[in-house]
Amino acid sequence: MELPRLTTQQRWFLLGVSVLFGGLIYLLSPILAPFLIAMVLAYLGDPIADRLEALGLSRTMAVVSVFLVFVLLLLAILLVLIPSLSSQIRYLVIQLPQWVNSAEQQLLPLLQKYLGVEMDQLKLSDVVGKVRENWQGADSFIAAGVSTVSRSGMALLNWIVNLLLVPVVTFYLLRDWDIFMARLSELLPINFQHTVSRLTLQCDEVLGAFLKGQLMVMVCLGVIYSVGLWIVGLKLALVVGLVAGLASIVPYMGFIVGIGAAMVAALFQFDGYTPLIWVGAVFMVGQALEGMVLTPLLVGDRIGLHPVAVIFAIMAGGQLFGFSGILLALPVAAVIMVLLRDLHDNYKNSHLYHADQAQKLDEM
Repeated sequence: MELPRLTTQQRWFLLGVSVLFGGLIYLLSPILAPFLIAMVLAYLGDPIADRLEALGLSRTMAVVSVFLVFVLLLLAILLVLIPSLSSQIRYLVIQLPQWVNSAEQQLLPLLQKYLGVEMDQLKLSDVVGKVRENWQGADSFIAAGVSTVSRSGMALLNWIVNLLLVPVVTFYLLRDWDIFMARLSELLPINFQHTVSRLTLQCDEVLGAFLKGQLMVMVCLGVIYSVGLWIVGLKLALVVGLVAGLASIVPYMGFIVGIGAAMVAALFQFDGYTPLIWVGAVFMVGQALEGMVLTPLLVGDRIGLHPVAVIFAIMAGGQLFGFSGILLALPVAAVIMVLLRDLHDNYKNSHLYHADQAQKLDEM
């Protein structure tokens, strides 16, 4: 399909809007995180609210129902995870000095012997001492986070405000989501409303596949790894499983990070190498389920982002806009991929690609 022709005024207007929008994101990036999280939650909840609305509920009641489900689900997860996660983190902090001492006595001499690394350059015990000092006196993971934040009264206030903003902004965005989308559509110039609508549907498909599918894959992998490592008997099963699940946002990264951390923890916890085989089996099963079941079922082939593109997008977003950029990175990359794909199709059908046709037209 041919791209619509823009007038000179429209081109300058779109360029100015793009520059202004990008500048605002850059300048306001420190305060955007709660709004971006709220937008993601509203985007995920809008289809459910639409279905409830189609069943006869008012928009407000549908949104309240979805909102309550989100809140109850979050509370249930926190009540289940926080006690176990807290105890495992305390165990890690207590055991870490012993593990580092063992590494300094056994691993570092091998590095010095075979790689020529000087022992004085590797002060692992100093690093662990600093870690233990920061965790000393913290009763739980939440307490540690609060103690860190509370060093500054303004930082604590900002943290509380951001925490409270997320549900409030999510509620209002979810309630008026369809109105916002309709008004944005009405602002588009008439001569390319059709093209933008078509691209928007494609972007929605890709974003839906990523946000809903990939997040479900991450959750499933976190559960699989945690349960599998718990069956093996690893004391840090939940910590390693959660880290591996979160890292699975980048293809194969969850497997690499998870199996590396689990192997190290198992090596220090167990005597013998048999548990290491079982740890490897857990991640092999998880990787097989991800490739053959979870990704095809929950995501499919609609995203199409190459692993290198995913890594680059996350790093570029973090470098340009900090934490807000990390949250925006993959959705923006998915949208850019849709636009580039459409541009590629138009280029393949243009006279720039078919030089022989362009030459014939010039001769005529």
